[in-house]
Amino acid sequence: MDILQYESKIWATADLLRGSGIKESEWPSYMMPFFALMLIESRLVRMFDNLKIDVGENELKNMDSDDKYSLITDKGQGYNIFIFEHEKSLLDICKNDKSFDIDFNAYLNGFDGETKDLLGVDSNDGEKFLDIKGIIAKLNSKKVLYGYTKLWAEIDLKPFNNSEITTLEEHIKRKWADISAETAGEQYTPDDIIALISEIIASKIEESDKLLKIYDCTCGGGNMLFGVEDRINEKFNRYTQTFGQDWNDTLYALAKIESRFREDSKIEHGNTLVEDKFYNEEFDVVVANPPYGVSWKGYQKDIQNDKTGRFNYLPSISDGQLLFMQHLIAKLDSVGVGVVVHNGSTLFSGDAGSSESNIRKWMLDKDYVEAIIQLPTDEFFNTGIYTYLWVLNKNKSDDRKDKLMLINAGDKFKPLKKSKGSKRKEVDEESRLEIVNTLAEFKDKDYAKVFDKEYFYFNKQAIMLTNIDEAGRTYESRLEKGKKSTKLEPVKLSNGERELNDFTITEYDKNKYKSLLQYYEDDLKPFISSLDYKEQPLVITTEDAEYSFDNDKETIIIKPLSSSAELVEAPALSNAEVPALSNVEAGCGKILVKAAYKKKSKTQPEKIEITVELTPDYQKDYEIIPFHKDEVANQKEIENFMAKYITKPFEYLENVIGVEINFNKVFYIPKKLRPMVEILEDLSNIAQQLQTLEEELEL
Repeated sequence: MDILQYESKIWATADLLRGSGIKESEWPSYMMPFFALMLIESRLVRMFDNLKIDVGENELKNMDSDDKYSLITDKGQGYNIFIFEHEKSLLDICKNDKSFDIDFNAYLNGFDGETKDLLGVDSNDGEKFLDIKGIIAKLNSKKVLYGYTKLWAEIDLKPFNNSEITTLEEHIKRKWADISAETAGEQYTPDDIIALISEIIASKIEESDKLLKIYDCTCGGGNMLFGVEDRINEKFNRYTQTFGQDWNDTLYALAKIESRFREDSKIEHGNTLVEDKFYNEEFDVVVANPPYGVSWKGYQKDIQNDKTGRFNYLPSISDGQLLFMQHLIAKLDSVGVGVVVHNGSTLFSGDAGSSESNIRKWMLDKDYVEAIIQLPTDEFFNTGIYTYLWVLNKNKSDDRKDKLMLINAGDKFKPLKKSKGSKRKEVDEESRLEIVNTLAEFKDKDYAKVFDKEYFYFNKQAIMLTNIDEAGRTYESRLEKGKKSTKLEPVKLSNGERELNDFTITEYDKNKYKSLLQYYEDDLKPFISSLDYKEQPLVITTEDAEYSFDNDKETIIIKPLSSSAELVEAPALSNAEVPALSNVEAGCGKILVKAAYKKKSKTQPEKIEITVELTPDYQKDYEIIPFHKDEVANQKEIENFMAKYITKPFEYLENVIGVEINFNKVFYIPKKLRPMVEILEDLSNIAQQLQTLEEELEL
């Protein structure tokens, strides 16, 4: 019997919710606790039936209660007094609507303490997990509790084994994800991607009598974690142990319930980034699909004060994906492997020197990344974006050391006959095997390329440019050695609209302003800040000259007002002999006007000082230059680039090495342009058609 026959039956329970006026987005919260209830009951009944076979039905019935419960609790799967003592199931309870309320309450309270906590049977304050108590209250208020419970009780999962139940669970959780993944960044991992991840992991491990420890730090309901374990167990005769942690109450409860019916599984509740519940463990395999673009501001202090050493750099507070990545790498043992699902931001967000770039550089420096696989769009249930599998490997073979493979699997899919939310594609088995074989071969193909890891590094070389005018001159050349500017002593400043004649101000209009400070804040400071020597006809006048900026020639203009002006190279002449004085083009520079308010001191009155100085026009800039792993060759690369592309005088500043991984750059195929002859022929045909239409209109 195929367990998936129950998928439609389980989903049909939502018809009653719809009829009760419950919004579709709320259905999963009503269905999860009852689904968990049937999972638990089916496994407990099966366990009890197996005990009857192992011990003997009569012997078990006559066994002392303490001994009987010792046998049951030794299984570590929980218990239910109502099931074991009365040998009644939820379906039996629903046969009598008169005693239903009493029996259902006894049934729920018959579970062991941990199961009741996970279901939320006694929840009042604090964590409610599945909150069955709250859901029961809502269903009661709508007078549908009995009918709804009866529908669930008719779903008999007892004949099915653990793997089959897990398969059904994945299908149901997937449907929930279609309608309830409202939290930003939460992505349910589809079966086909779990299968691909499992195949990749399987290609990296071997048969062994060594325990294989598998870990998921954002395990959700456990679908990926348990799905990978089941698929590995199908391929290898190895003993596996699963570890997972999640801080979503409901999903943690589902994963925890599932874990209790597995041979060796540990699921913990809590925020992995703040409190690692497996702090003293390392793992052979890590898998995860951490939330995308989710802020970690709410626990910023905890992460900044983290003492575990797992976070080398802290990425942007708006996205914690690379925090999870660093955590997972820290949890891998010295020969461990892993596959992590991310969106595109982890590939390229952040400039050189940013935490994101530094994290990528750290991962490649340490040689932890073996491959990155771009998946098709429309693969996940509530997003159509590209997603990526990062393949981690701390035990690369010699031929893969210091190398990174990019696989563009964007076209490796089969369209779904019917969309599932945003999911319109699936990586089918043929495509999965092709991707895994490509990774195993580790050779270039049209959709896969192998690079030395340094290919993704780049120099961000900072330089200080000295801007020049149209004649190649800079004001810097007019300065005496050691001086950085020329301070002027102005007597007038004009911008075409307003004129200043006082540059040490102690007086103000007391009818308009309460104080000199208010005059400064409300009038002079905004005016001085708005001055732009390039955009305004700004003229600074001193005793000897006028200073302005010629925007067309990009140069400071000095207009001498007398032959004694310091910047005019001419002999002293009598007034009668003074010829027409010509303007001096002093080179590209800046005219800086500043205003400062100074409080009254013992020796000086309260005042506003306005200063003007001429400076060279320096401009900090950055150049992105290819990287070479040899230090000498890298410096030569930078120098050659500068000689070829930079024509202005400059000085080297700091150089920062960045890392960015750009699939578009690697796999871009330019669109083939049509021959000009074809284009001209098409234009000629269109012109002929237009002429024909015009002739027809004239008729």
